[in-house]
Amino acid sequence: MAVTGILGKKIGMTQVFDEKGEVHPITVLKAGPCVITQLKTAAKDGYDAAQIGLIEFVKASRVNKPMNGHFAKSNVPPVKMLKEVSLESVVVGGEDVQAAKAGDKVMIDIFADEKYVDVIGTSKGRGFAGVIRRHGFGGGPKSHGHMFQVQGSIGASSFPSRVFPNTRMPGHMGVDQVTVRNLRIRGIDIEENLLMVEGAVPGPRDGYVLISKAKAPPRERRGFAGSGTVDPLKASKKASSKKK
Repeated sequence: MAVTGILGKKIGMTQVFDEKGEVHPITVLKAGPCVITQLKTAAKDGYDAAQIGLIEFVKASRVNKPMNGHFAKSNVPPVKMLKEVSLESVVVGGEDVQAAKAGDKVMIDIFADEKYVDVIGTSKGRGFAGVIRRHGFGGGPKSHGHMFQVQGSIGASSFPSRVFPNTRMPGHMGVDQVTVRNLRIRGIDIEENLLMVEGAVPGPRDGYVLISKAKAPPRERRGFAGSGTVDPLKASKKASSKKK
């Protein structure tokens, strides 16, 4: 079994150019290093998973006694953040190998052969927001005498004489767990533990994220997956020449 995810931090955004001269917006993530603090098995816990901790050490005095005992059981120092990630089977010679164990380090090289990753982060907090900002409502008339950003009626008076649950209204916005799937990997720096993915990642700078291998990576269709695919214009010209 091998770990499929790693904890990290969002460094910021920039852009890179590919060999064709096309620009791609990317997010730079500092992924790991992490340490396995506990292994959960189907026989004991009902499922297979690994509890990993981002190596940002904290003083033992700032950790309570139960957590100190938890870390001492795996012979690892106290860490700041813990998350559970799934495990995948590693087959060597036709047999499943138990590769991961408590105390092992998890490095960024687990994504060396991957093309896409899923990233889970916490979105930025926006405080108390109205319906226009929170839900994208169009608002009311903008002329004099009207209240533009008021949502208007939220229910009838005689029937049903109440407001239905899940009615979109003003309220707290942000600080939610957001998952962005199938971000293409644009570069890996194993020495500096940096991972460059194409697209935006939820959360502010220095926000913690969980990076894992894509559960359902997109199928690369002809002409839609970058430089490794067939150019549709050249393919059509080639097909027309064969017909002649």
